[in-house]
Amino acid sequence: MITVYFDGKCGLCTREINYFKRRQAQKSIIWQDIARHPEDLQGRGITQTEALMMMHVEDDAGHLHKGVDAFIVMWGQFRGWNLLAKFVSLPGIRPAAGALYRVFAKRRFARHAHCRIAAETDDMAGRDLLAEAHEKGGR
Repeated sequence: MITVYFDGKCGLCTREINYFKRRQAQKSIIWQDIARHPEDLQGRGITQTEALMMMHVEDDAGHLHKGVDAFIVMWGQFRGWNLLAKFVSLPGIRPAAGALYRVFAKRRFARHAHCRIAAETDDMAGRDLLAEAHEKGGR
C-alpha cells in the first residue's frame, strides 16, 4: 500500500489524482488531500507547506518520496504508466525531470492563495519556501 499526499485545492492536481483514482493500481493507494486535511501529515516529518509545494508519496516500506520521485512511485503502480516511471528513472532523465518539476511546482505554489496562506502561517521554513517560490518566478 502507498499513500499519495496531494493538493486537493489545486485544479490541475485534483484532475490528475482523479484520473488515477479511476484506474486499477497494482497496490492499494490511500489518497490524502493535505490542503483540506493537513492533520494527515502529523508524524510524517513534513509540513503542510512542504507538501503543498511538491507532491509526496509514502511507499509501502514507509519511505517518503517527493517531487519527481513521488510521481515515479505513483506511476509505477499503474499499467502503462509504469513504463513512464521507468523512463523518468533513467540516469540523465531523472535529474532533468526533477529540475523541470521543481520550477513548475514553485510557480504553482506561488500562484495559489491557499499555498501562500499555509506558508505564512507555517513555521519559518514555510516562509522561506514562499520567498524562494517568489524568487523563482512565482508572480
